[in-house]
Amino acid sequence: MSNVTVTVERTPPERERQPTRAHIIVVGNAKGGSGKSTTAMHVIVSLLTLGFKVGAIDLDGKQKTLGRYIENRQKFIDRKQLDLPMPSLRVIEPSPKKNMDEAQTDERARFVSALQELVYANNFVVVDCPGADSFISKLGHSFADTLLTPMNDSFIDLDLLATVNEHSLEVERPSWYSEMVWEQRKRRALIDNHKIDWVVMRNRLSHTDAHNKRHIEKILANLASRISFRSAAGFGERVIFRELFLKGLTMLDLNKKGVGIKMSMSHVAARHELRHLMKALELPGLEEKVEKL
Repeated sequence: MSNVTVTVERTPPERERQPTRAHIIVVGNAKGGSGKSTTAMHVIVSLLTLGFKVGAIDLDGKQKTLGRYIENRQKFIDRKQLDLPMPSLRVIEPSPKKNMDEAQTDERARFVSALQELVYANNFVVVDCPGADSFISKLGHSFADTLLTPMNDSFIDLDLLATVNEHSLEVERPSWYSEMVWEQRKRRALIDNHKIDWVVMRNRLSHTDAHNKRHIEKILANLASRISFRSAAGFGERVIFRELFLKGLTMLDLNKKGVGIKMSMSHVAARHELRHLMKALELPGLEEKVEKL
C-alpha cells in the first residue's frame, strides 16, 4: 500500500481553493477474461457522454487492453474525422528493474505520478487493473473510491470471491481475492477514513433462465452481506462487444453520425444494460443524468 495519498487540502478563504479531486473508479479482479477492459471503456464513455472529464489509467502495461482500446478509438476518430469524446490516458509500463523492491518502488512512483496528474484535472479517473495477483494491481485497488469487479456468470468466476460447497452450494469461506480487497479497505480506512464502495458485476449474462444462473444469484446475495459488496447486473453475452474493440467504440457511439454501424434491437438492449449498470454504481454527480444515456 502506498504511503502517498491523494487528498484535498483545506485552504483559507483568501487563498484560491484547490479543485475537488476526481472520484476514482477501479475496475479489477484477479482473473482474465471477465470483461474488465470492455467494462472500463463503457464506463469511461458513459461519463464522457454525460459531460464529465475523465482520466484513464491502464495498469496492465504488458497487455495494454484498455490502452489499445483507447488508441483504436483515436485512430477511428482520425480516419473518419468524427467528433467523439476522448479520455486522458496513462499506461503504466512494467518496471525494467530486476530487484523486486526497486521495481515495486518504481511502479508505485509512476502510478502515483500519473494519478496525481489526472485526479485534479478530471471529474473521474478510471483505473483498469491486470487480471492477476500482482503488486501493481493491489496498489490500484487501494486507491479506489468505487471498486467494480466484473465476473462471468459462472461458478468458475464465483470461485474468485468464495469457496462454495459442491453439494449444499453454501459459502464455505471467502477467497484470497475477497480477503485482499478486505485488507485494502482496512488500510484505506486507516489512512483517510474512506470506505471503498465495492460493486460486483455479473457479466456476460445468458439470455435464458437456467439453474446455474439462479444458483449464482442466490449465492451472491448471501455473500454480499458477508463480505460487504453490492451486486449489479452487467452485460449480456453479445458478439458486438468483441467487434467494437478494433474500432475503439462503445454501445453509446453507434447512433452517432458517421460511425457507420446500424443500431439493432440487440444494440438497444445492450445500451439499456449499460444504463442500468451506471445507475447501480451510484457515482457522485450522476443522479438523474444517467437517463440521458
